[in-house]
Amino acid sequence: MRFSNRTPLEDLERNAVSTLCDHPGCTARAGHRAPKARNQLDTFYWFCLDHIREYNRNWNYYSGLSDTQVESEIRNDTVWRRPSWPLGGQGNGFKVNARFRDDLGVFEAAASMKGRNERKKQPESPKQDAEIKQALRIMDFEGPVTLTELKSRYKELVKRLHPDANGGDRAAEEKLKDINQAYATLKKFLVA
Repeated sequence: MRFSNRTPLEDLERNAVSTLCDHPGCTARAGHRAPKARNQLDTFYWFCLDHIREYNRNWNYYSGLSDTQVESEIRNDTVWRRPSWPLGGQGNGFKVNARFRDDLGVFEAAASMKGRNERKKQPESPKQDAEIKQALRIMDFEGPVTLTELKSRYKELVKRLHPDANGGDRAAEEKLKDINQAYATLKKFLVA
């Protein structure tokens, strides 16, 4: 008995060389396979190069399915067609609020780091508090501000007060210096 070193795909391709194209009226050799239908992906038509190109141009895996069915197929494909459940659902699997041992203190350290970062955002001294209030006044803000709002206001003021836009006006140039300093102060406070 002789064993072959060829793979099943190589056997299929070897048989295809001796097969004629499945397209009606074509007598060319078929060297390319194509699935017969969406639900028959393991049975094939054999086509010559011209007819496989035509078949591929017209092939639509989702033909005949509604939008809901197509969406369902896509969702199933994202989890490799295996079932999945949300965490903590119906008492099965991992419970989100479950108590567990943290022998190495990893989660405790992360929680204390979060608290430390939140404390950093608070002004550390009355001097720093005064600088922040002055910077907010210069940037024309009242109350809390986000980094996005700060950047937007900074760009707006720089465009308006830039020396090129004001013909070299010294007052505008001095105001721009104050705005640059205020922006740096507030940005350092918001990013820290």
